[in-house]
Amino acid sequence: MSSPHVVFFCLLTCCGFTSGLRHGVLTVLAQAGSDVILPCSLGNKDIQSLVFDWKKDGVMEVFLYSGGDEYNNGRAGQSEQFRGRVSHFEDELKHGNASIIITNTKMADSGHYTCVFPRLQTGSQTQHVQLVVGCDPPCSTLKNQYGEADGASPEPSISIVSVTDIAVQLECVVRGASPRPQLEWRDGDGNVLRADEPRVSSRGDVSLQTTVTTSTKQTSTSTFICVATQEEIDHQINANITLSGKLFENTCSKVDVTGWIGGTFLGIVLVLAVQAVIIISCKKGWRNVMDSEL
Repeated sequence: MSSPHVVFFCLLTCCGFTSGLRHGVLTVLAQAGSDVILPCSLGNKDIQSLVFDWKKDGVMEVFLYSGGDEYNNGRAGQSEQFRGRVSHFEDELKHGNASIIITNTKMADSGHYTCVFPRLQTGSQTQHVQLVVGCDPPCSTLKNQYGEADGASPEPSISIVSVTDIAVQLECVVRGASPRPQLEWRDGDGNVLRADEPRVSSRGDVSLQTTVTTSTKQTSTSTFICVATQEEIDHQINANITLSGKLFENTCSKVDVTGWIGGTFLGIVLVLAVQAVIIISCKKGWRNVMDSEL
C-alpha cells in the first residue's frame, strides 16, 4: 500500500507544475487555465479537528478550514476571486495534509500565499508558498482590451499628503493589481528614495509614502516618480508628479505671516498689561499720599 506522502507526490505531479524552494518560500509554477496544488502539511498529525487558514498577499481569504466547517459548506468570508474554485483533501486531513487545489488558475492568482495553523498547543505555525501563473505562449491569450496582461497594475495614483516649510509628503497608490506590485519612489534622475513600509488595504490596494525634504527648494521644479513592478508577469508602469518651489514659498509665507500676526498680538497684550499695572500702581500711590495728608 502506498504511503500518504507518495500519493501526495503523485497528485502534485499529475497537476503538471514545477516547484522550488527559495529563502524558505516554496515557489509553485502553473499555466493559466490549469489546476494547481498549493502544499501545506503538519507532518503526520491528525488535523481534522484543527483550524488552518489560507490567505493570499496577507489580506485575501482563499480557504478556511475549522474542524469540518469550510467555505464550500456555506461558510461566509471567502474572497470573491476564489469562490467555487478552491478545495482541500478531506481524506488526507488525518495524515496532516492541509494542501488546497485551485482550479482554472488565472494570472490574477499569482502572489504570496500563507497557510496558517493559528491554534496549535505550541502556538501558531505558518507556511509560505509563492504561486506564479504563466501562459504559453507568454500571455498571448490573457490580454485585456488595452493589450495588458490580466491583473496588470494600472497607472499609480499620486497625491500630496502634507506640506510644511521643510518637507512635502507624497503618497502613491495602486488599486486592483495582482500579483501584488512592488512600489518604489525615485527622483527625476532615477535614484531610489527612502520610503515608509508599504501598506495593503483589505481590498488589496497597495500604498507607499515618501517624504521629500528641503532639497526640493534648490530648483524651481522637481519631478518625483512612483514605479510599480510585477516581476511575475513582466509588467512595470509608473506615474510622476512635478513639485514647484512655490509650493514651499507659499507655505513659508503663511508661516511667516501667522508668526508676525501672533507676535504683534502678543506684544500688544503685553504692552496693555504693563500699562494696566502702572495705572493701578499709580492709583495706589496717590491714594496713600492723600490718606497721609488727611
